[in-house]
Amino acid sequence: MAYQNISRQTLTDRRTFLTMAGAAWVATLAPQAAFALSRTDAVYASAFMAPDGSYGVATLTEEGAIIERVPLPARAHGMTWSPVTNRAVAFARRPGTYAMIFAPGIEPIVITSVEGRHFYGHGCFSADGRLLYATENDFAGNRGMIGVYDGTNSFARIGEFPSYGIGPHDMTLSADGHMLVVANGGIETHPDFGRTKLNLDHMEPSLALIDTATGALIERHTMPDTLRQLSTRHVDIDADGKVWFACQYEGARNDLPPLAGSFARGEDIRFMALPEETTLALANYVGAIAVNRRDDLIGLTSPKGGVEVTVEAKTGRVVSQESLADAAGIAASPHGFVASSYSGSFGETKSRVAWDQHIVRIGKL
Repeated sequence: MAYQNISRQTLTDRRTFLTMAGAAWVATLAPQAAFALSRTDAVYASAFMAPDGSYGVATLTEEGAIIERVPLPARAHGMTWSPVTNRAVAFARRPGTYAMIFAPGIEPIVITSVEGRHFYGHGCFSADGRLLYATENDFAGNRGMIGVYDGTNSFARIGEFPSYGIGPHDMTLSADGHMLVVANGGIETHPDFGRTKLNLDHMEPSLALIDTATGALIERHTMPDTLRQLSTRHVDIDADGKVWFACQYEGARNDLPPLAGSFARGEDIRFMALPEETTLALANYVGAIAVNRRDDLIGLTSPKGGVEVTVEAKTGRVVSQESLADAAGIAASPHGFVASSYSGSFGETKSRVAWDQHIVRIGKL
């Protein structure tokens, strides 16, 4: 019975995606790509580097078959997608200054950060798809900002508000669309110094909940004093509205700090009590986190540890721990999670491109 429910859901998702993409776009696909699209349960997007050193973003199936490629001006990092407009965005890797908005059959739009700002590699759409929020660095003021872009006017920048921390990285939206969840990594950077981390001895990691209507701070969670070098980097939200976060540790290599946790609005953060062997395998670095809301699972990847981990949200039990060399992105799938690697793996497929650190599911789960 559960299998039948999954089948109906994925069929609906596929039909929805094809309807939004349009028959004209589908007609432009190569026969092999069109066939792969017709057979898959889920569609994703991820940035990549091609063998010739050029960059792009690909739409691909859960099985790893590439449906379409779109060139990018430089290396990208995080992705986001709007189920209302069917638009996706690839954000430049820090300290990059571009973001590219694209959708099937539509000419991509490239925007650039304003003077004195650069992107931090992540963002998300408003619930109605009309606004795009992007994590940005005010490097002169050493403060994180959220840039606001108008999707009804070629994504012109129309405002900004604080991220209430230093080094905002990943960001997601609450189910009701009223609240942004921002992971402030706490690491000071400046484009004059590239990707150099300038304040490792006095980091200020935090997680902020921000009102989308006013830009006001709702609540802010900081790391305990003993974990000030635990950089809060990536976030996702489960079906109950609980925030799950993943961290990268900038302290001593032989330390074994907790690397992931959760909290609900109005509650204190709680760290995930992973077995020591799993913490060791993650190598003090969780590169990506994803929530499978239907199955109540949490997925983690570590490129440094070369591992993909699936955890049962309610109990904290490790469901699986699998080796994945150069592990990169992870996203919910109809069958748990799909993961990628810098060395070209996506699900069960190995391709010649190097996938970047994040995957976005183009569809609901």
